[in-house]
Amino acid sequence: QVQLVESGGGLVQAGGSLRLSCAASGRTFSRYVMGWFRQAPGKEREFVAAINWSGGSTYKSDSVKGRFTISRDNAKNTIYLQMNSLNPEDTAVYYCAASASAYISTRYSNYDYWGQGTQVTVSS
Repeated sequence: QVQLVESGGGLVQAGGSLRLSCAASGRTFSRYVMGWFRQAPGKEREFVAAINWSGGSTYKSDSVKGRFTISRDNAKNTIYLQMNSLNPEDTAVYYCAASASAYISTRYSNYDYWGQGTQVTVSS
């Protein structure tokens, strides 16, 4: 069982930056692939980025490549999403998720545990 708690969301102007954190409970955190998803009002949940158990492999959606960075610190049971050059299209609730799979996945159905989400709002 893994419990996830996101933090770091807020209101930022276009072009600004935010760093999201996701703290996980459980001793087996390092075994999980971790991902970030987001959901804007009226839209489906969208994959943002994911990282494998060691942090040595990451994958990001085309919409955030070059702007967002995902990382993890297994000693702190925490993953991060550094978001730079934010634009209004990035406005959404951002969710942290954990997958017991050995491989990175972009499909939300492959993730077993979810946080409650944190709101990110980018003003123009």
